[in-house]
Amino acid sequence: MRGPGAWWRAQSTPGKVETYTRWSFHTFALVEVTAIGLPAFGQVGAPLALWLFLPLTVHAVLGAVTSSRALDWTCGRREQPVRLTAALGVLTALLGIGALVVSEHGPAGDDIDTAAGTFFVVVVPFGIGMMALGTRRRRVLALLSGFAAGTWVAAFLIGRPAATASATALAVLLIGGVLCLTSTFSVWLLHSVLELDAARETRARLAVAEERLRFGRDLHDVMGRNLAVIALKSELAVQLARRERPEAVDQMIEVQRIASESQKEVREVVRGYREVDLGVELLGAQGVLTAAGVECTVTGSASELPSAVQSALGWVVREATTNVLRHGDAGHCRVALRVEGDRVVLTVENDGVERDRVPSTPTSKGSGLAGLRERLSAVDGTLEAGPVDGDRFRVVAAIPLPATPTSSSSASGPPSTSPPPSSSPSPAPRPVNEEVAP
Repeated sequence: MRGPGAWWRAQSTPGKVETYTRWSFHTFALVEVTAIGLPAFGQVGAPLALWLFLPLTVHAVLGAVTSSRALDWTCGRREQPVRLTAALGVLTALLGIGALVVSEHGPAGDDIDTAAGTFFVVVVPFGIGMMALGTRRRRVLALLSGFAAGTWVAAFLIGRPAATASATALAVLLIGGVLCLTSTFSVWLLHSVLELDAARETRARLAVAEERLRFGRDLHDVMGRNLAVIALKSELAVQLARRERPEAVDQMIEVQRIASESQKEVREVVRGYREVDLGVELLGAQGVLTAAGVECTVTGSASELPSAVQSALGWVVREATTNVLRHGDAGHCRVALRVEGDRVVLTVENDGVERDRVPSTPTSKGSGLAGLRERLSAVDGTLEAGPVDGDRFRVVAAIPLPATPTSSSSASGPPSTSPPPSSSPSPAPRPVNEEVAP
């Protein structure tokens, strides 16, 4: 069974900030009920305490619902809760006026005055703070000033002296101002985190789009001129064929030659696009992850590995880096490249994984993992990927190294270390397609 700690670690950074902000304001309702409503039964007795407790509970529940809807509005999931905010404002004003009336004209007694004063000082500022969540920032100051002015007018009209009314209004202004500032800052922080998360997703999509544009430019540079020449020569061949000129055959032969060259050039472009340098990919992955706020450590060197092995492992690094950026909320990523006996092993491990967005078992195949397995199978490699240790995800690629071809050659010929005589012809060069073990 997953505990609350595992649930919290599975949340993304925006989800954690939103959850923290939401429940912080939900505690306002709990503070209202426990700090005012429950102690009132011991201060003023059951009948009056019940009249304080019931409207206070309604105000706390309405404030919690308003703050929840306001945060949904901040996250873009709902419309602005204008009616709920207005209802909370009306209820806050009525309860505040009622508390002032009870404090000034209610039954005599210090306990009643204390309970009514505490009721007013807590309910009105808390109501203003929760209304600020559902109000646009440029109108929060007007909201706070309006309640402070209304408090002075209400206190003065029920019979309090001007100095006492001013002190009451100042208390609302100061306490309500602190809560409004807290609400405004919380909304700004949540909005900023959401924008940063959206920017990270946009950056990943732009990187993919930029690579597609680069590949498109390469194809255009290769094929644009050749296709134009093919079109012109084909049109010329048609005109010559209609006139029964023998030059039409020469033009079509030329078209065939250009088409064959174009096909060869396209293959070279695709081959160059598919072949990647592992060292460059490791440096690029570290730079991209660091720029995205992920601490990335890279160990191992790829300088002595064969090109085929580097190309296959480079695609693993590229795909794993993309997954780290797009899935979960990683804070640290470790990339390790090592040689174990007759094989090379690449390990990419990151934290901050969302459990519902990763394969349930290491053998599950997504489109990205299936493509990597196909590339690794061409060099007899294997791929293992899956969650480990709760919120971590690990990708392990292993490729066997090619055997060293020096044993057979040394048995049939002279050692390669003895230089040839100056009068002897130079030895035949090694074939370019022969692979040499590191």
